[in-house]
Amino acid sequence: MPVMTCGSKLAHLLETYGVSHVFGIPGVHNVELYRGLWQTGIRHVSPRHEQGAGFMADGYARASGRPGVAIVITGPGLTNIATAMGQAYGDSVPLLLISSVNRRHELGLGKGYLHELQNQRNLSAGVTAFTHTLQRASELEDVLAAAFAVFNSSRPRPVNIEIPIDIGESKDEFDPAAARAVRTTAPGPDPAAIAEAAALLKAQKRVAILAGGGAVKAADQVARLAGRLKAPVVTTTNARGLLPVDHPLNALFGIAYDEGRAVLDEAGAVLAIGTEFGETDYDYYSSGPLRPKAPLVRIDIDPRMIALGPRAAVGLVADSGLAVEASIGRSGPSRRASATRAGR
Repeated sequence: MPVMTCGSKLAHLLETYGVSHVFGIPGVHNVELYRGLWQTGIRHVSPRHEQGAGFMADGYARASGRPGVAIVITGPGLTNIATAMGQAYGDSVPLLLISSVNRRHELGLGKGYLHELQNQRNLSAGVTAFTHTLQRASELEDVLAAAFAVFNSSRPRPVNIEIPIDIGESKDEFDPAAARAVRTTAPGPDPAAIAEAAALLKAQKRVAILAGGGAVKAADQVARLAGRLKAPVVTTTNARGLLPVDHPLNALFGIAYDEGRAVLDEAGAVLAIGTEFGETDYDYYSSGPLRPKAPLVRIDIDPRMIALGPRAAVGLVADSGLAVEASIGRSGPSRRASATRAGR
């Protein structure tokens, strides 16, 4: 069995998860990871500043649909990238941060070690889904699998894996040829809830759709469902481009304007997909929180979002694409709309 450092092993494991680009700045604390990168096909991009690495990884994730990966040194590397991490956290962007930290026996002593922080892990906790400090090289596979499970199977947000210098330098048996990624799938919707939601939407003559950042990977499904329901689609900032600008159902009116809200008030039902109902999308003119008057169906992968904000008549905790796809076959033209076209 080949033997290599934990830092080199991490580079090979990233490749098994399909990582092709990383953004970062090498230093004495993370040099072992960089020694492993050249053995892989991963392309490294160097910014001038760690904050740039964070925003590059964020932009890469948004553009590619794959997790962005950033590498920083201990202390100032983490504090510099924290702003980008906070943005990725707020916008639900999958971003993996690999940060070095002082040796395990040096942590929390306040003896002035290079780049020492009082508690680096706690500093990153507020802008990540989770932060883990490796205590042994053998933990790496499990922690990396947990990170990609967050990216693929729940609300995607940054994850920080801290590697103490002594762990990064420690050697372990590892065969890159035998390495396998742990694959997880996104949660599907409850069939009974889908049936209830579809019946509610189909019964209405006018349905409006609100699509947020959680719907960006379900563009085709949202377009097809909107077409079946003849429903205008209002997109938040993070969902811009979900429908082409010239799409007949792309509602370009501002939902934060009184005029936009008036259009929404005329709907018989509202379907909200992957949106928080936050003030930055719906209340930037201080008109008050958006509260649809019509029955509301909410789809979100994060159960906490459905529990907060406007109360839903039906709340579907599921991946947006899977939930909308399941609704399409059940949500043909509404009965009332059909009756109107038939002149009845």
